[in-house]
Amino acid sequence: MTSPGSRFRQAVLDEHPLQVVGTINAYSALLAQRAGFRAIYLSGAGVANASFGLPDLGLTSLAEVCEEVRRVTSACPLPLLVDIDTGWGSALGIERTVRELTRAGAAALHIEDQVAEKRCGHRPGKALVDRQEMCDRISVAVRSRSDDSLVIMARTDAIAVEGIESAIDRAQAYVASGADMIFAEAMTTPQQMKQFSQSVNVPVLANMTEFGQTPLMTVDQLRECGIGLALYPLSAFRAMSLAAWNVYQAVRNDGTQQSMVPQMQTRQELYDVLNYLEIEKRIDDLLSKNLASKRDGQ
Repeated sequence: MTSPGSRFRQAVLDEHPLQVVGTINAYSALLAQRAGFRAIYLSGAGVANASFGLPDLGLTSLAEVCEEVRRVTSACPLPLLVDIDTGWGSALGIERTVRELTRAGAAALHIEDQVAEKRCGHRPGKALVDRQEMCDRISVAVRSRSDDSLVIMARTDAIAVEGIESAIDRAQAYVASGADMIFAEAMTTPQQMKQFSQSVNVPVLANMTEFGQTPLMTVDQLRECGIGLALYPLSAFRAMSLAAWNVYQAVRNDGTQQSMVPQMQTRQELYDVLNYLEIEKRIDDLLSKNLASKRDGQ
C-alpha cells in the first residue's frame, strides 16, 4: 500500500489543479471522499474554531492537532494536508512536529514564515521571520522526515507584508531549502498567481478562502494561471455553521424544527456515509454466533 505522502504527490500530478477541500472532522472527511475529492485538508483555523471555540491565532497545540489528524486519517483514506502554523517551536519542536504528525497519518504539512504570534493569513498586522529563519524551519522539517514521500509545503505570507517580488524571492529560497511545494497566501489578482507560479519550479497552492483577499476563481481560471493546488479550507465549515445557526433559531423561535427538516441530511443518508447497516449486520451476526455457541455448550 502506498504511503499517504505518495498518494498526495500522485494526486497533484493527476489533477490540475488539485482541489484540496477542508474537513474539520472525520465525518466531514467521509463526505468529501463521497463527493469525489482526491485530497483533504485540516486547517489550523478549523481545529481552533470548531474543536475549541478559539480564534485562529496560534492557540492550539501539537497534541491537539495530532488528535484531530488521527481521527480523520483513521476514518478516511484520502491523503491529508495539515496546517502546522509555524511548527510549534524551535528546531527540536519542528522535528517532533514532523515525527508526530507522520505517525498520525498526515500526507503533507505546511509551515509558514510568520512569527510565532501568528495571524490569520487574510488579516492585517502580520509579521514575518527573516528569510534565513524560515529556511532553517524548512530544512529541519525536511531532515526530520522518516518517510521521504511526506510533503513539506512552505507557506509564505510575504505578499501582504513585503510585496510580490519579495514573496517570490522567499519562495525560491524555500524551495532551495527543500520545500516540495509552495503555499502563496493572500494573492490578490490572477496576474500575481501567474507571476508566482511561473517563478517557482514546484507546485503552487492558491487559497480560495471566502471573504478574504484572494478572488474566488474556477479551476479552469486557476489552471490558466499555472496554479497546482486549489485550497478550500473552511467552505464546508462556514456553510455548516450557518445551517446550525438557522436550525437553532428555528427551534427556539418556532418551538419546533419542522420548517428546517427539508434542509437536513436524512437518517438513511447518514447511515449510508457511515456504512451503518453493514456494521449493524456484523454485530447481529456476531451476537447470533455467540448465542449459538452458548446453546451448543449447554
